[in-house]
Amino acid sequence: MLIALPLLGAAVLLLGGRRTDGWGHWLAVALPAGSFVWAVLALAELLGRGAHERSVDVPVYTWFASGGLEVGANLLLDPLSISFALLITGVGTLIHVYSVGYMAHDERRRRFFAYLNLFVAAMLVLVLADNFVLLFLGWEGVGLASYLLIGFWQHKPSAAVAAKKAFLVNRVGDLGLLIAVMIIFTTFGTVAYSGVFAELDGAGQGVLTAIGLLLLLGACGKSAQLPLQSWLLDAMEGPTPVSALIHAATMVTAGVYLIVRAGPVFEAAPAAQTAVAVVGAATLLAGAVIGCAKDDIKKALAGSTMSQIGYMTLAAGLGPAGYAVAIAHLVTHGFFKAGLFLGAGSVMHGMNDEVDMRRYGALRRYMPVTFATFGLGYLAIIGFPLLSGWWTKEGIIEAAFASGGASGQVYGWAALVGAGLTAFYMTRVMIMTFFGEKRWDEGAHPHESPLSMTAPMVVLAAGSVALGAVLVYGYRFAAFLEPAVGAPEEHHEFHLSAMLTSWPSLTALGLMVAGAAVAWFMYGRAPVPRTAPKGNFVTVAARNELYGNQINEGLLMRPGQAVTKALVAIDTHVVDGAVQGVASGVRNTSGELRRAQTGFARTYALTMLFGAAVVVATLAVRI
Repeated sequence: MLIALPLLGAAVLLLGGRRTDGWGHWLAVALPAGSFVWAVLALAELLGRGAHERSVDVPVYTWFASGGLEVGANLLLDPLSISFALLITGVGTLIHVYSVGYMAHDERRRRFFAYLNLFVAAMLVLVLADNFVLLFLGWEGVGLASYLLIGFWQHKPSAAVAAKKAFLVNRVGDLGLLIAVMIIFTTFGTVAYSGVFAELDGAGQGVLTAIGLLLLLGACGKSAQLPLQSWLLDAMEGPTPVSALIHAATMVTAGVYLIVRAGPVFEAAPAAQTAVAVVGAATLLAGAVIGCAKDDIKKALAGSTMSQIGYMTLAAGLGPAGYAVAIAHLVTHGFFKAGLFLGAGSVMHGMNDEVDMRRYGALRRYMPVTFATFGLGYLAIIGFPLLSGWWTKEGIIEAAFASGGASGQVYGWAALVGAGLTAFYMTRVMIMTFFGEKRWDEGAHPHESPLSMTAPMVVLAAGSVALGAVLVYGYRFAAFLEPAVGAPEEHHEFHLSAMLTSWPSLTALGLMVAGAAVAWFMYGRAPVPRTAPKGNFVTVAARNELYGNQINEGLLMRPGQAVTKALVAIDTHVVDGAVQGVASGVRNTSGELRRAQTGFARTYALTMLFGAAVVVATLAVRI
């Protein structure tokens, strides 16, 4: 039922046509809400079991069988999958409710809600699958739904291009995942998680490393980690609820889920596990730098998502010591980042779809609910003490330093620097949007959004405040996840006094204050110009997303075009040339032979006589 309800909604809205226009959006809201209730009941059932019995395989049917490969469409209900199911359906339902108001005047609203339901259903397939092939089905379903939603306003060329870009960049990662699944079956003879993880000891180190790196490539595509991050900011061309769904509850979390779910593979392949941590550390810094220079409010938040997913990837690369904090940060991020994106959509709703923060200013007086909820999300993401993001981000920083060695120091300091940058770019967003002088055009009339939009923002803001303590304090969430992700060699319980007084925590707090102060000095004390200044090299690089598009163009697109042109030339001049040469030869030969056909009876008679004479002469010689 978890998957069937939103899938049913997508089918009814897509196949029902215009007959569902009047009520289809409410059906689309109700069915994910029903899935959320079902997930809560499933959680209660799991909690009623002993810790070592909280992994339930739910057989559905045999999907297909060929030779030695048998794949079942079976589901795995365990602490990891149910945590994702609750996030997907819970936050997803709030985004659906928000969309009722946001898309109220869109003529294609029914189709939009159908795609939202399809997105939720595909993500649930991904996280509930009990094998890599069914996971891949959900993986591709998420890719399809993201393509449809990012390009929903396809009348805008920028939206159509962004959808194609997201689709193509993700195909690179998907190819890596597909090859990994092929190697897994070839090596282990099964694609079920339990079967694969039980046979890891019999595989060679090279094979395990290859599988781990290919899985990481797949994760980089879906979670927008370096070097496959270029699609993420362009995806902001879709409607704002899509941005919230992709960046908070579904698509970008899929890569982190894959790494944690395949944790035993990475633990058996230390080189691949190190690559995960390195990619996460590099991405959290790159995303933060990009977020510091964007004037488009949604793109600034998109850079933030790239950075925050980097934190989760870094933690996942630390092995069992980091899995719990990675997932805890993923859950809290789902709340405060969804709230921030919906808040950005509320601002756009009141500002005639304007996205340039340089044309905002002083909106706190006109949009008080949006200001308050956005403000709580802001405090959570920068790591303000005792709010959700503080608990989980501090957990990642502590786990990074605790991993030991020079690498642990590098990871820990990367996380600390990222914390300072996060405070800077988010304070910049807050000041440019809600404080300072009015900078909007004369025709703008900012106003608060309707209740259908503000109510979900209030719920998400409440989660941004309290959820982190519920998950992290007392080791509760980590203990709940242990049956699914394994237990660290020594667990670290996060006690409030230690978290407030440890040197990494104090350093993070100092960097947070410093980042916010610098942003206030640069954007709060002086008027913000409506036109962005030229800036220095770093600013220009950040505005250009660290030249990620140019690098992809130089390394992949241009060489790809050259190879394509060469192949076209070979096809034209060699393959087609050979075919056309044979045809030309037959045509020319036929043309020459045709000259022997004169059309005169006397010529044919003389030819026949000559031929008969040759035959008679030949026979006479033989006799």
